[in-house]
Amino acid sequence: MTRRKPHRPAAHYSVLSVLLASPTAPMPESRRLHQLTAMYEGLAALEQGQQPTTGDWRVCSDAVNLMETLILQGQVTDADGLLMDAITALAKAGRRNLAGGQIRLDGPGIAAVRAILADYSTVLASLPERSMVQCHRDTERRLREIMAGKRLPHDVEVVSI
Repeated sequence: MTRRKPHRPAAHYSVLSVLLASPTAPMPESRRLHQLTAMYEGLAALEQGQQPTTGDWRVCSDAVNLMETLILQGQVTDADGLLMDAITALAKAGRRNLAGGQIRLDGPGIAAVRAILADYSTVLASLPERSMVQCHRDTERRLREIMAGKRLPHDVEVVSI
């Protein structure tokens, strides 16, 4: 009997996506707007929504993870030092949900995640599309590694949100 490999979700962006993305122009405005709208709606739900969902949490986590990748790549800096605050806030919200509560951000968490989203918006409009698509690919790869148990010291594990 042969062992099956665990199912690995398909990557959103391929190597071809990177090569076809503009090396000089930012991502088209319609795609930027789509991403940012989902992220800001997720943040609003985590702040004030009646029933925030794990999907709301995930889109905010995506923004934070993408910014972390950009920082690790040296594309941007975390001048205000808010990245770890945002990571911690989202981890607390995830743990709260696992304990039976609602996925909510606390006051400092709201400020940190808002700041990261604002920075991500600026970066998305500034960096070339190719850099952002590569950032997405690198972030997906890193998240798969985390799920496989290959963590960095600051990585947070929230099981099954």
